[in-house]
Amino acid sequence: MILKGTGNTVKLAHLPPESSIASTFKDADLVDSFSLIPHNDVPYDIDLIAHIIFDRPAWWVRGLLAIRDNIVALFGLKTTDELRCKARATGNKSIDFFPVLARNSSELVLGENDRHLDFKISILLRMPVNGSDFEVIVTTVVHCHNNLGRLYLALIKPFHFLVVRSSLKRVGRKA
Repeated sequence: MILKGTGNTVKLAHLPPESSIASTFKDADLVDSFSLIPHNDVPYDIDLIAHIIFDRPAWWVRGLLAIRDNIVALFGLKTTDELRCKARATGNKSIDFFPVLARNSSELVLGENDRHLDFKISILLRMPVNGSDFEVIVTTVVHCHNNLGRLYLALIKPFHFLVVRSSLKRVGRKA
């Protein structure tokens, strides 16, 4: 049984079938979901929650991203600065360096398609059938296209779990 996290407790979650990216779960090289039920004073606001999760990451996450950028630049892959510049140049909405692919009042989808892999991140706000607390579910889906994508995923996967849990936990601390 998978339990839902509450406050600042993040738990592994079932993949949300109502997510707009549910059709991409099949045959993914990585697919996971983490959930948290925020404190009552966190508003049901997809944009606010997405910014809490992704804006101003922890110092150690910034350090990991700097290391990542130095390594991927050697292989001609996009750095976080290049992704930010691309979003600004095209005028597309983004949150930090993640382009916004889709948005409605309960879900925001971020992601990027590249020659080595495609990834999508869904931030989904799920209202309960009974009760007033909503759940925040962050789902990541990665599809690799080649060996470089698989190598990249193998290298970042252990850190991915730590970064997602830490970032989602910030929603619980904003109470």
